[in-house]
Amino acid sequence: MEVIIDHQEGKTLVALKGRIDTSNADQFQHDIEPLMEGKHLDIDIDCADMSYTSSQGLRIFLLLQKSVNARGGKMVLRNMNPQVKEVFDITGFSNIITIL
Repeated sequence: MEVIIDHQEGKTLVALKGRIDTSNADQFQHDIEPLMEGKHLDIDIDCADMSYTSSQGLRIFLLLQKSVNARGGKMVLRNMNPQVKEVFDITGFSNIITIL
């Protein structure tokens, strides 16, 4: 799993590459932990190169969404492949997190 974070015009852009699973979920959480702080209100996550997420990855997305909501920001996931989107749909996460 690779997490690339960039800040542009008041928005935080994140690109995810690879799989989020039990072997790297802790590292994924560590990588995005700074985004759970006050200055990162609007987060745009590009999932085009994310091939899989486990339940641990879903939990981390939920933590980030709750943090963003608590600070009055917005989080969007974009370009999700159909297999990963299906996991979000089946678990109900697509009703909690904005997916474009």
